[in-house]
Amino acid sequence: MAPTTIIDRPEASTPSPVMREATPLPQPSIRSPQRSTNVLLLPCFTATIFVSALLLFVVQPMVAKMILPRLGGTPAVWNTCLVFFQAVLLAGYAYAHLTTSWLGVRRQAALHVGVLLVPLLVLPIVVDRVDLPAAGSSPTVWLLGCLLMTVGLPFFVVSTSGPLLQKWFAGTNHPSAKDPFFLYAASNVGSLIALLGYPLLLERWLPVAGQSRAWSYGYMLLIALVCACAALLWWRRHRPSGAIGVTPAGGDIEAIESSTAAPTLSRRMWWLFAAFVPSSLMLGVTTHITSNLAPVPLLWVLPLSIYLLTFALVFARKPLIPSALTAKLLPFMVLPLAIITVIELPKLGWVSILGHLTTFFVAAMVCHGQLARSRPHVRHLTEFYLWISIGGVLGGIFNALISPVVFSSIAEYPIALVLACFLLPRGRSVESDAEAGRNDLTVPLAVAGVAIAAIVAIRLGGWGDSLGMRLVLFGPLALVCFSFKDRPVRFTLGFAVFVAALPYYCAMHRGTDLHTSRNFFGVKRVTVDPDDRIRILVHGTTTHGKQFIDPARRDEPLTYYHRTGPLGDIFATFSGDAAKTRVAAIGLGAGSLASYIGPEQSVTFYEIDPEIERIARNPEYFTFLSDCRGDVEVMVGDGRLTLAQSPDRHYGLIVLDAFSSDAIPTHLLTREAIELYLSKLEDDGVLVFHISNRYLNLEPLIAGLGADAGLVGLTRTDTNLTALEEADGKTPSIYAVLARNRKHLGGLANHPDWTPLLDPSGAKVWTDQYTSILSFFTFK
Repeated sequence: MAPTTIIDRPEASTPSPVMREATPLPQPSIRSPQRSTNVLLLPCFTATIFVSALLLFVVQPMVAKMILPRLGGTPAVWNTCLVFFQAVLLAGYAYAHLTTSWLGVRRQAALHVGVLLVPLLVLPIVVDRVDLPAAGSSPTVWLLGCLLMTVGLPFFVVSTSGPLLQKWFAGTNHPSAKDPFFLYAASNVGSLIALLGYPLLLERWLPVAGQSRAWSYGYMLLIALVCACAALLWWRRHRPSGAIGVTPAGGDIEAIESSTAAPTLSRRMWWLFAAFVPSSLMLGVTTHITSNLAPVPLLWVLPLSIYLLTFALVFARKPLIPSALTAKLLPFMVLPLAIITVIELPKLGWVSILGHLTTFFVAAMVCHGQLARSRPHVRHLTEFYLWISIGGVLGGIFNALISPVVFSSIAEYPIALVLACFLLPRGRSVESDAEAGRNDLTVPLAVAGVAIAAIVAIRLGGWGDSLGMRLVLFGPLALVCFSFKDRPVRFTLGFAVFVAALPYYCAMHRGTDLHTSRNFFGVKRVTVDPDDRIRILVHGTTTHGKQFIDPARRDEPLTYYHRTGPLGDIFATFSGDAAKTRVAAIGLGAGSLASYIGPEQSVTFYEIDPEIERIARNPEYFTFLSDCRGDVEVMVGDGRLTLAQSPDRHYGLIVLDAFSSDAIPTHLLTREAIELYLSKLEDDGVLVFHISNRYLNLEPLIAGLGADAGLVGLTRTDTNLTALEEADGKTPSIYAVLARNRKHLGGLANHPDWTPLLDPSGAKVWTDQYTSILSFFTFK
């Protein structure tokens, strides 16, 4: 509470150093050299804020990419990195607020120039200096320590630039210094360019070590720019303190004096809430789209870009989109989106994705617009950004750490949509304030009662689910909710009833889910098909296994593992006397591959998600593991890291089945990863890659990796299935195999369905230092 104490303290009779600095001085004459500095002020400060934001958003994916091969491809790595960067950003904003409050901008600028030099001691950023975590220790603790020692100091210093430079600019005599919040737009434009530029340019053309050197050069440029800003600040003459700040409409002198007072607790909580909601909504819409609609690689860039864009738009000096327009649009968009969100219609594809992203844009404009309109006097600028940062951190913690533990579905997304409606501006009403306050609570309660009664009546009456039934039930409910659009509290509560009723109604009629769970790796569901023939394991939108319920057929591998598919060819080739004694598989799924293992064989599954192992071992769901005729072992952990602990030349066959999900773990497909696999493979062993993917053509990558390692390879594309095959549980698939010698491929070398891999010329080989998803991106 130290910042509050400083802001609220009464003015003493003897001015403090900060107060002396704000003492009015004579205005410069026309010939004063201060006029020449004014010409440089705005471009210099804008460029510095832009560069700092650029560095801030480049270093995050760069460092995470450095750590990935050392700790594994678990989403917990990214979640921990996210929380770390948000926490350090908060620390940077706190530093900016406290130091400017205690020292004033001129003394603080002198201090900050010295602080800028300290990160030079740890540049360039390299994670190899930090040893791997000891056996049995917490990877999370190790990761936080690694981030702190490698990137913590540079990130902290760069994170202070946004609020600090705006505060410095407010202390100059530039005509725009009275409202420097528009510089926040420059910061978000820089962040947006960095976010899009990293995968499009930097990642494609520079290895990680080169990226680190380039970032170090950029940091040196930032030092020079910040020093230039400090020099301009020191040379300037101050404006009268009463003239600095946002002038309220009407120019009332009492209002101006009131606007300089310390923000109230309720106003601070409003800032926190208005920052929390879009932060949570951004992560929620990303998780929903990538889990339930299309796990497209790099799709997370779009919501984050929209998030930054809305900040830039609302804080611009001349907003391009009126805030009143987005406020009117939001009720029209959230009600139909709620239906799409709950019912989950993946067949809508990109149309559905566009609807989610457009609604997120409108909601973020409403939330960030409230922040822009409620920004304080410039004297409290750094505190304003501090509360925004706290709200953003809480939003990240809620979505990344709390929600996967508390909710079994992605419930945080509709919750954030509901909260966004609370930030709608209040419209005109014919009701009195007292009457409106009562109705804001009682009317939604009445709506909830009617909805519950209708759903109970449908259930007791045994009426089936249909589109007409949904329209009869939810059409009037949506219209009633929409009639509340001018009352934010009433509309929010009514929309909450609407959002809660939809999934309950759908779950009541679905009735086929055997299991639903969620952890850091996503939502897993075990379901039964409508004909009650097959159990299905679904992870997000990806099917990871199917099994016939009929005991006579439950040993048949289905989906990508079907005996008539590529994997069936491989195990048919290496059977009998040619069978591989020891088999390794990275990726467990439902355990379908175990049905290929004979009595004299063993298979070791490497599975990163412990929940998947629990599902695969539960005979009430799947029996592939318990029915396996050979020995089965499951190693829980990242495939690459756990495989490294196995004996050399141990396996005759290594099957990599971690790429069937559209968002692939890139660290499993690098030169270093191939070297590891070969060290664990017998001399005549074979590497098998399941490379089915809706958005990436991985064949050129496998071909390039094989050629780089001196291997020979084949591939089979099995995507033209008959209706009978699909009804029999088969799924389209693409596989590739690599071996040291063509003769090691056995009968596959002459199989008519297996063809040589594409010519890898022109395909750049991935390494732990270089990967680029966009190089192999395709739309199907």
